[in-house]
Amino acid sequence: MTNTYRNMTIRDYDAVYALWQSTPGIGLSDADSREGIEKFLEANPGRCFVALDGDELVGAVMCGCDGRRGYLHHLAVHTDRRGQGIGRHLVEECMAALRAIGIDKAHIFVIKENESGKVFWREAGWQERDDLTVMSRMV
Repeated sequence: MTNTYRNMTIRDYDAVYALWQSTPGIGLSDADSREGIEKFLEANPGRCFVALDGDELVGAVMCGCDGRRGYLHHLAVHTDRRGQGIGRHLVEECMAALRAIGIDKAHIFVIKENESGKVFWREAGWQERDDLTVMSRMV
């Protein structure tokens, strides 16, 4: 089977959201509403991707930047399709999109208990940091 990869659009939202909901380790919030994702896609054109097997969505990732660093969010691959390089390909699409706009470093957020996610990211060459603490606040 040959997968195809393309930019994510808001038309993908229902299938992407269903994939996220079925993926352990993905933390969803109100920011992941259709409206929130549409704003993210508009703010980050050409930086979010989906993987398809025919018409079936089998993977997705969102990627954005703040002008100096890139950020990957919600990488997910359908459980039955893991281990086939789909996640790595989606990440590389993001890295290429970031390089194209002059971004040379990217960050990810992995939920502490998401051990399989940590394994994936380490094997893909990402380094865990212990010198930072993420802090959040409602606006």
